[in-house]
Amino acid sequence: MSFVTALRCRECHREYALAATHVCEFCFGPLEVAYDYDAIRRAVSRVSIERGPASMWRYAPFLPCDAENRVDLGAGFTPLVRADNLGRRLGLRQLWIKNDTMNPTWSFKDRVVEVAATRARELGYDTLACASTGNLANSVAAHAAHAGMRAFVFIPSDLEAGKVIGSAVYHPTLVAVDGSYDDVNRLCAELGDRYPWAFVNINVRPYYAEGSKTLGYEVAEQLGWQAPDHCVVPMASGSLFTKIHKGLKELHQVGLIEEPLTRMHGAQAAGCAPIATAWSEGSFNFRPVKPRTIARSLAIGNPADGYYALRTLADTAGAAAAVSDEEVVEGMLLLAETEGIFAETAGGVVVAALRRLAEAGRIGPDETTVAFVTGAGLKTQEAVTDAVVQPLHVRATVPSFEEALAVREAAGTAGR
Repeated sequence: MSFVTALRCRECHREYALAATHVCEFCFGPLEVAYDYDAIRRAVSRVSIERGPASMWRYAPFLPCDAENRVDLGAGFTPLVRADNLGRRLGLRQLWIKNDTMNPTWSFKDRVVEVAATRARELGYDTLACASTGNLANSVAAHAAHAGMRAFVFIPSDLEAGKVIGSAVYHPTLVAVDGSYDDVNRLCAELGDRYPWAFVNINVRPYYAEGSKTLGYEVAEQLGWQAPDHCVVPMASGSLFTKIHKGLKELHQVGLIEEPLTRMHGAQAAGCAPIATAWSEGSFNFRPVKPRTIARSLAIGNPADGYYALRTLADTAGAAAAVSDEEVVEGMLLLAETEGIFAETAGGVVVAALRRLAEAGRIGPDETTVAFVTGAGLKTQEAVTDAVVQPLHVRATVPSFEEALAVREAAGTAGR
């Protein structure tokens, strides 16, 4: 059962029918799903949620579709890992990693696509489509295959090989577009007016975006039904960042947690940091940029939710950090070496930003902090190829091994 009441403009608050539309006809503001929170309060409890499936669908009453008809590959309820080793390196004694590399296609995008695909079927669509920097393409292709739907996925032509193969294996129509993600997105916006397809991050975007809230729900539940003091979240369009915060607020609104006082911190790569730059300038007006960074999953130069991300930063007394590509690689290696989690470049951005925030005193050593790692490193191996220690090459004899090991240890690089 869904408790959705309407689509509502985030600016002028006009309401619309629950159709495949995403822009207010009056003020051109973005549309967002509205709910009957009083009804949700009566329908859910901590116990009812805990008895639900070990997936994001345990929070079905908070989602804009009928869970009975869900397109479900098992996304969500990923581990919240106590990161003591990384915490010691950063001076943080209450650090946790929300490890969303464990989703079906190894990124958080499975959460949003499961909602979008379910709603698309409810609206009568037989084709899923998207504009993507890689992770979304993987997820749309996989979920379309599972649902028996056609898939058209549009990606920048210079995308990492792992993400291209991670889409192609599901046999969608894969379209590589010359240009940046913003060029891809513009093309898809035009195609959305010409073809009867459900573009998950365009015409069904209001529903799609709601899937990200489940990260906030899960973290609160996994912390014993309480909100963390700090969240450190990667920012591309800004939607994930704002929806995690929305999820925490919704849990409070229906009486499941105390009022969240969480400070929301955003992480971007310096080569594509329109939100972080605006924040550093004290402005709510970001300037679009041309992306130049190895963190391609965050390479959105004109973020759709940039303004709302800046509002969330201000409203929660958070901070934003923009880190260099060198820091991104260092962050990937640091997370892998300390916690055994191989994250994609976006995870390196988060760890590097977390380090910056800790060093600046933005995060106290005993404050509960959750860093969100949203995609797996096997998708972006190129970023660390030249930075990892190479194998020892030996003959199949003990003396050969011991000689090579001695040389490596003398160089101080054994096992990093």
